[in-house]
Amino acid sequence: MDYYELLGVSRTASADEIKSAYRKLALKLHPDRNKEEGAAEKFAQVSEAYSVLSDTEKRAHYDRFGSAPGAGMPGGDPFGGMGGMGGVGFDPMDIFEQLFGGAAGMGGRGRRGPARGDDLETEVRITLEQARAGEEVEVTVDRLTECEHCHGTRTEPGGKPPVTCSTCNGSGAVRGQARTIFGVVETQQVCPTCKGDGKMVVDPCTVCHGRGRTLKSEPVKVKLPKGIDEGYRIRVAGQGNEGPGGNGDLYVHIEMEPHPELHRQDENLIFPARIGFATAALGGRIQVPTLDGPQEVEVKPGTQHGELHRLRGQGMPRLQGAGTGDLIVDYEIVVPKHLNAEAKDALQAYARAVGDEVPEEHEGLFGKIGKLFGRD
Repeated sequence: MDYYELLGVSRTASADEIKSAYRKLALKLHPDRNKEEGAAEKFAQVSEAYSVLSDTEKRAHYDRFGSAPGAGMPGGDPFGGMGGMGGVGFDPMDIFEQLFGGAAGMGGRGRRGPARGDDLETEVRITLEQARAGEEVEVTVDRLTECEHCHGTRTEPGGKPPVTCSTCNGSGAVRGQARTIFGVVETQQVCPTCKGDGKMVVDPCTVCHGRGRTLKSEPVKVKLPKGIDEGYRIRVAGQGNEGPGGNGDLYVHIEMEPHPELHRQDENLIFPARIGFATAALGGRIQVPTLDGPQEVEVKPGTQHGELHRLRGQGMPRLQGAGTGDLIVDYEIVVPKHLNAEAKDALQAYARAVGDEVPEEHEGLFGKIGKLFGRD
């Protein structure tokens, strides 16, 4: 069984690529979602692959020897002790919940009492108009929520009630000893049998399989701060995974939808205005797109390439501070690549008028005729 092949990644894949591949497969194959025959087995296999490839030391061992550390050894834990204490076996749900949250995830280990649900992350693409107005947007999040069948009790309705855990006697924690450089110290860890709950389910819920939660897609409304930009993230309290100790939070990463005509630089908006040579020299009027609609702007005679014109207060609100940026018109003078005979003659006449010498081969037809009749 090739772990890289199972996850569909190359042997040079980064940690983020491995994590992303596992997330997609876990959502697709999760027993709560996929009832097809063999899906649960495949889910366990990809979880096993992730447990090894997501750990630097285990991955190095696998790349060198082709197996996980401890695999194949009599009595050994093929997952390097991920199953916990007391010979408890590997549960692929532990890996799944580390990525998507839960009492068995990273947020729940190493402390007593009910675990808080894990935080979640997602992203949203917004427009300049939405960022300027500070609108409310909606994202869809896959989150673990209370099972509607057992209402989070983890027990099948009408079944036998949970019993006190025999490993921790209901305390939710177990004590042990660890040898350190300072001597033997006493430790306390979450009970590996009941995962800190203190009770064991006798008749598991047939919907959530005794976990008390199911994966559900839910809409979440996110209020944008005025002037928000790409690269920021917004925390939405309590919209992460549900947990017996409270809900986690949702972190929404902001991505900006490109505007067809305007570019953003911090609180300013840039419009590259392409104008012809005649307009730049003689002046004129052009239409400039703003977030409130097109606005007519006067081009002053003698405008130079790269010259800037500011429309005060028509940019973005400053995210950290008062005031609003500007919309900056950046003039780009366009030089034509192809001229007809009339345009060439007119340009040659202009060159003679201002004393700008142009090679004879670039003279137009009328310029050459003028020379034949002795005209300068």
